[in-house]
Amino acid sequence: MIEVGRTRERFDGVRRIAVLRGGGLGDLLFAMPAIQALAAAYPAAELTLLGTPLHHALLDGRASPIDHVEVLPIAPGIRDAPSGGADADAESAEAFLERMRGRRFDLAVQVHGGGRNSNPFLLGLGSRHTVGTRTPDAVELERSMPYLYYQHEVLRALEVVGLAGAAPVVLEPRVLTTQSERAAAAARVPAGPTGRVVIHPGATDPRRRWPAHRFAEVAAALVETGARVAVIGDATDVETADAIVAGVRERGADASLVSNLAGALPLGVTAGLLAIADVVVANDSGPRHLAVAVGAPTVGIFWMGNALNAAPFGRERHRIHLSWTTRCLVCGVDVTQVGWTAERCEHDDSFVDEVDTAAVLADVADLRARSLLPRDR
Repeated sequence: MIEVGRTRERFDGVRRIAVLRGGGLGDLLFAMPAIQALAAAYPAAELTLLGTPLHHALLDGRASPIDHVEVLPIAPGIRDAPSGGADADAESAEAFLERMRGRRFDLAVQVHGGGRNSNPFLLGLGSRHTVGTRTPDAVELERSMPYLYYQHEVLRALEVVGLAGAAPVVLEPRVLTTQSERAAAAARVPAGPTGRVVIHPGATDPRRRWPAHRFAEVAAALVETGARVAVIGDATDVETADAIVAGVRERGADASLVSNLAGALPLGVTAGLLAIADVVVANDSGPRHLAVAVGAPTVGIFWMGNALNAAPFGRERHRIHLSWTTRCLVCGVDVTQVGWTAERCEHDDSFVDEVDTAAVLADVADLRARSLLPRDR
């Protein structure tokens, strides 16, 4: 049996399981191997994800171990309010918990963070059994393990479910795309003479973003080889995507081979596009993690600290380029001290600017040459 940490004995009589995992797309994907382990350990149990609207959008109608997705209320440390949306409402949060208590969960699993806010929330579900992570200032669960920032998020979640007797069955998340999603993506981005490459230039933390001019250099070099390039992202990435297309044009390359789709694709079509890409080039971001999950080869740009927590495990299909920055480029503060105890300086200068464009392009070329490898997802 494969183990991460020590797999404890299973709980008896578990018929309903709740998994608390808010956050972004990557946060959900990091938890998927753990959820699959729970499904294998408790095959007769109904699995409910307490997640976000984005999680619901990805999973709705898609085959997965998750039976239901319940969208979390806006609450401190549980789910942030969307831009321009309603603020946290204690009454709404309590109403959600009361409704969930009616589900009579037998096991509640916290893979949401250090537990300062999430452990009291989890205990509010009234589940018979609870497992999760905790920092020293968080309340105890029935079975818990220390939350230490530098641990790969997939392995952290697997170690948590091991507390409930669930051993790993896979290490990387898997998301199955549909034929209609892939067809819709192909219609939006026809392959160029030498294939199709997807670029995602965004990241939640601006310090994790490779500069637009670097992505423009990559895109320009690719279209010169006859590849069609698609730049994707959400509404916050539109300005960067525009700069990339302009940069391709400034370099004298054929910008008509670059499709600017930032803010324009539904999530399912995005998944389909990633699935049919020859290579995906991206920062440490949700779409990059989704690309891994749908089986696309990826070239990722990572700050070293984020690589410890989020880099792909394999290297046949995935390459990573690291920045070894340890201090803020403006104020000099030590940026390796991260997580729940760290204070963040106010500067957003990129940690990954030093990643070399030529090295990224070399890995893109190698993976494109290997693009005839069979896809199994």
